[in-house]
Amino acid sequence: MEHIDMEALRYPIGKFEYGQTFTFDQTQAHIATIATMPHDLTALVGKWGDERLDTPYRPGGWSVRELVHHVADSHLNAYVRTKLALTEATPTIKPYEEGEWAKLPDSKLSIAPSLVILSNLHLRWVTVLETLTEKELQRTYYHPSSAREFALSEMIALYAWHGEHHYQHARTLGERNNWLDTVV
Repeated sequence: MEHIDMEALRYPIGKFEYGQTFTFDQTQAHIATIATMPHDLTALVGKWGDERLDTPYRPGGWSVRELVHHVADSHLNAYVRTKLALTEATPTIKPYEEGEWAKLPDSKLSIAPSLVILSNLHLRWVTVLETLTEKELQRTYYHPSSAREFALSEMIALYAWHGEHHYQHARTLGERNNWLDTVV
């Protein structure tokens, strides 16, 4: 029986390293990653049928369907956090229970609504992000669960990582199952 590296399945691009600082150019690259993520995810899983969408990306993990809905939920929260940080002085954001959100009935819907949300949300989000100055990228919000402030530049890096992290969950599942060359 083939050995499964559960850590590699869980973190296909590695874990995000918190507490880093990012240059303006690095942040621009992260924004570019955020800009293309909805298209890339749609191209990968947009035509997958229910059997594939309901397959967990790893044993004990979310299905691809749940994963797509989670990314939409998560990035909606990130967009709101961005706007709060730009319009208030170090606002305290509201964390959410992502695992509990994934149990709500909308996580069983077709992925089409969440792919549309991501496409339109990222258009709006990137429109804001691309205009930020170096000074604005240092604006912060306070995350009570982490008990620390996050600069927008770090948050942008986190969500560039987050989108790619979940994209790779679906992609590596597709590779393992030889789904990347066929549409079903």
